[in-house]
Amino acid sequence: MARLDPTERSKLPDRAFAYIDSRGRRRLPIHDASHVRNALARFGRVNFESDAARDRARKRLLNAARKFRIVPVGFIAGQLEVERALPPLDAGSTVLPSGFVTMLMTDVEGSTTLVQRVDEHFAALIEQLWAVLRSSVSECGGHEVEARADEFFAVFESPRAAVDSAIEMQRALPQRTWPGAADVRVRIGIHSGYPTSTASNYVGLDVNTTSRVCALGHGGQIVVSANTREAVKASGPQGVGFKSLGAHHLRGVGAPISLYQVMSDGLRSNFPPLRRS
Repeated sequence: MARLDPTERSKLPDRAFAYIDSRGRRRLPIHDASHVRNALARFGRVNFESDAARDRARKRLLNAARKFRIVPVGFIAGQLEVERALPPLDAGSTVLPSGFVTMLMTDVEGSTTLVQRVDEHFAALIEQLWAVLRSSVSECGGHEVEARADEFFAVFESPRAAVDSAIEMQRALPQRTWPGAADVRVRIGIHSGYPTSTASNYVGLDVNTTSRVCALGHGGQIVVSANTREAVKASGPQGVGFKSLGAHHLRGVGAPISLYQVMSDGLRSNFPPLRRS
């Protein structure tokens, strides 16, 4: 990437920079894709005047990455230690993270048959299921977005935390005794991207992608997109592996995306081919 000369730099508006300090010095140009990538790589080397200034610059940079559809893999790796040092959100907070996030969705395999089998016990079964899922999300620092029918949606700032949460879910569910002696299995799909935030939820293509990824899997399986796999590999892949499932066309998504099965101790490893989208 060619460096900006002083004349070129002076012609750029303030909005073309992620950080402007109190003396008016403009840092981290983000006016095109190559400079956004450079800013992501250099962000950790900038001395910000305050935590608030750093947070504002981080938000502007991630918004620019979203604009140019850049998955900030290396940036995630450098920011994880900073995120861990931040105080946790208040338990009653309803503020959902924005920018580059990792979405996790689950649904129950064979839910129609399960309803018929347990009949009036199904409501109690779903409440128990949600309790397990919520516990795993909370322990890994995630945020519940929505729970309805047999589906559950959570979001994480850390891609690795989302994968760890899914692993915990799949390890915990077989240990439970369910109403009606039911065999409850959930499929889990995970995707990292830039969903559009609403007051209490997310919308957009990345949400649809997560839903489609989830729908392809089987009970007991964790399927992730290439975005999530690369982000986890960049930020610390210890204790988790990824088995390639090939590239798949997802209904309504457009270009095919590469999908992977999460591999870890305590998880089932062999499944049939992915379901049709």
